[in-house]
Amino acid sequence: MSIFIQTRNRVSKFLQAFFRKKRTRIGIYGPPNAGKTTLANRIARDWTGEEMGQVSEIPHETRRASRKSDITISGSNGSSITIDIVDTPGVTTKIDYMEFLEYGVTRDEAVVRAREATEGVAEAMHWLREDIDGVIYMLDSTEDPFMQVNIMMIGIIESRNLPVIIAANKIDLPAATPQRIRSAFPQHPVIPISCLEGKNVEDLYEKMVNHFR
Repeated sequence: MSIFIQTRNRVSKFLQAFFRKKRTRIGIYGPPNAGKTTLANRIARDWTGEEMGQVSEIPHETRRASRKSDITISGSNGSSITIDIVDTPGVTTKIDYMEFLEYGVTRDEAVVRAREATEGVAEAMHWLREDIDGVIYMLDSTEDPFMQVNIMMIGIIESRNLPVIIAANKIDLPAATPQRIRSAFPQHPVIPISCLEGKNVEDLYEKMVNHFR
């Protein structure tokens, strides 16, 4: 092979790598049991036909971050975005093994779960510092949005200048008041949704396509 052809091939490969479309890595964050894995499963299922993780009523069922790559979401105007979804463990300021006992978990298993959940929170924060390009922050719209962990997390996300969409989940429940979340965080877009029933999820997809580009 001539030097010219070798050089041309190297340049071609370099240009292909340089101009390859960058995938946006979107982290789903929020307190335990806000619906993070339910949303991750719905996004993955709607756009790839596959799910990401196991859902449970037990807090901290997700104790390690999981990622699904190459999810292309399309908007109504023909635009699209290709993302990697990162489903993270629930972030909280305190994890006590006693809370697992209420769900029939043995003491030994509860201690293990608490340790793994604590490690998972550290891992989630590492992702946020190093490898996340945008955030969907999940909140249970039946709960008080002014919890310390939410104020802390939104502050950290803002300090990194990351685009964030707040998903006010569980609007299918009678006690849901997504307006409280809008009042708590007026500086960010808030999309009321029901991950379980799929209500308003299309609105979230539209916002993702435009907000995370």
